[in-house]
Order: sequence, then structure tokens, then C-alpha cells
Amino acid sequence: MKHRLERRYGLGHLHFITCGCYRRMPLLSTERARNVFLKILAEVRNRYDFALLGYVVMLDHIHLLISEPNIGTPTTVMQVLKQRVSRALRGRRRKSLSVAQLRLWSDPPLRYAPRFWQRRFYDFNVWSFKKKNEKLNYMHFNPVKRGLAKSPKDWLWSSYGFYWGGRANLCPPNPDWKPSRKEQKERKAAPFRKSRKSAHPQISFVA
Repeated sequence: MKHRLERRYGLGHLHFITCGCYRRMPLLSTERARNVFLKILAEVRNRYDFALLGYVVMLDHIHLLISEPNIGTPTTVMQVLKQRVSRALRGRRRKSLSVAQLRLWSDPPLRYAPRFWQRRFYDFNVWSFKKKNEKLNYMHFNPVKRGLAKSPKDWLWSSYGFYWGGRANLCPPNPDWKPSRKEQKERKAAPFRKSRKSAHPQISFVA
């Protein structure tokens, strides 16, 4: 029996979310792909009304630090975000190739991969100011650690510039966001909710 990772909602925590591309392929390796992701992320944030505290778009995965939305749950947000990004970047789907064939391509074969994202995503509840800063620093220095930039300020597809350079991009964070009164009441009435419907097997993820 697989170990199940329970989604813990309703605690007023932030959520540090990690989602990888299919087979960790670099499907976000182009500037266009990363820009499309940020544009859609901004649209999904506006639609489901949640706080986006931080993010980074890497070549083969993404990290988000978000609140629970006023509409839906973080699971809802991720389902819609993944679907929309996949459709925008893959376009019309062609015949699937084997993994060995996919690796022969010099550019990410978006239209040939069986899917854009891994089926599951990792969700870590962030419950303290210390943890929030820890996750923000982790995200912002990820491109430096991976050799994609000499400094966090040089990687344009993260929230670093918003906090430390006053530089806006396609999806600026909204740290002043507040939950709706309805959401606040629900949290008080049910301070601990678990989502088994959206539970996924726990996976190790090396960022």
C-alpha cells in the first residue's frame, strides 16, 4: 500500500508547492515558456483569489508559496494552473514517443511528451514566519545553486526582484492580500480539514 500524503487545509497556513515537469524534462527551458507560465499564474491567482508570496520557475520544475484561496483549495489552483499551462505550451498534441526517443531532441519536445507535468505535486504547510523566510530564500537562490544565474537578481522568473529590487515582472506577488470573511469564519468553525480526495503518494523531490 502506497504511503499517502494528506493535504492539510483550513489551518490558515501558507503552502509551499513543488511541481515537476514530466520525467523532469526541461520543458520550461525557454524564456517564452517561463513567461507563459507567469502570465497564466497571474490569471489563475486573480481568478481564485489567493496570496502569492513567492515563486521561482526553473527549467524542469516550479516552486510556489501561496495562501489558501478564497475560491476552491490549493489543489484546485494547481489543477487549473497545470492544465492551462500545458494547453498553452503544448498546443495540438501529436503521437507520443518513447522516453528514449524524447531524449534525442535538442529542444524540449513539448508536443510529443505524453504530458507536460508530473501527475502529483508536493505541498508543505508553512506555519511560521521563520519557515516562510526559509522557503523564500530557498526559491530565490535555487537558480544560483543550479548554475542558471550568478545572483538571484539575474533570474527574472522569480519573486526576488519584487522584494529586493522593486522590479515587477509578469506576475508580481501580492503580500497584502487578505482572506475573505467567509473563509475566516470557516477556519474558525473547522480549524483542521484534511483532503483525502486530493491525497497523493509522497514523493521525494530534490530541488
